[in-house]
Amino acid sequence: MKQFDTHRIFSISNAYDFDRVALDVFRFQYQNNQVYHQFCNHLGKTPKTVSLTREIPFLPISFFKTHAVRSTEQEAETVFTSSGTTKTSTSKHFVPEIELYEKSFLSAFYKFYGSPKEFCILALLPSYLEREGSSLIYMVNDLINKSAHPSSGFYLHNLDELHQNLLKLEQKGTKCLLIGVSFALLDLAERFSMNLQNTIIMETGGMKGRRKELIREELHQLLQKGLGVEKVHSEYGMTELLSQAYSKGNGIFKTPPWMKIITRDTEDPLSIQSAGKTGGINVIDLANIYSCSFIATQDLGKTYPNGTFEVLGRFDDSDIRGCNLMVL
Repeated sequence: MKQFDTHRIFSISNAYDFDRVALDVFRFQYQNNQVYHQFCNHLGKTPKTVSLTREIPFLPISFFKTHAVRSTEQEAETVFTSSGTTKTSTSKHFVPEIELYEKSFLSAFYKFYGSPKEFCILALLPSYLEREGSSLIYMVNDLINKSAHPSSGFYLHNLDELHQNLLKLEQKGTKCLLIGVSFALLDLAERFSMNLQNTIIMETGGMKGRRKELIREELHQLLQKGLGVEKVHSEYGMTELLSQAYSKGNGIFKTPPWMKIITRDTEDPLSIQSAGKTGGINVIDLANIYSCSFIATQDLGKTYPNGTFEVLGRFDDSDIRGCNLMVL
């Protein structure tokens, strides 16, 4: 197996470091990832013609549904899969070294929230818990184990039990993190009116077909009112990524140092969109060293000069819309 010094990824401390490592990762993946190699050649983008980070091609995320996107011949320790419907196939993310994923999500959690041991971590993720292969469940399960709090754990449909535990923990002044999928958090907020002073509410997005989709502002207002919190935090991640971005309120996300968001023109997917304008979200996730670190997602968003970003929605008919570059 051709190795990449992953220590370099998690040692990035400034924009210069990021650009230098990103270009080295591009060269590594061009050489070792057959799917990405063909895609780059199709665009005429090779290590000989790419000298700036903004020139690196972004692989459409749909390739994870149709191809094995791998930058190594090593067998996968874990294969993360997306939730699918009868109309769509599922994405597969082959992970040869699960320690790399653990390093990524733990480092980011420490950066944004501190040690998991500081929290009682509660998870309300029924749509993820009811299937296999969820990278989110893997991450949250590890955080729960590392929190070591006796009340930490997963909840499926037992909202009454979760409600009672939250009240007990609140009464004790216990610092809690409740991470949940949007529709389940809404169910909780509508069934029980609470005033949670010591609990961080973190939504992971998505109604998963269970409820009508809401814009972020409306979702957060309902959760704030029902659960009695000033702000609602958010996590931005996906099956095809090994890193997450976090928002501590108002839907403005920050990335860890080894992750960056760039937006593309919605009419010309090869053109970079300027800050402050709505575009398709491209993700650079350098932790994806053994799959692909440069991914064009089906999300819409805006970036800002300070490196933050927000997610505004998704492309319509996102599974079929795109450019002819999506077929090799």
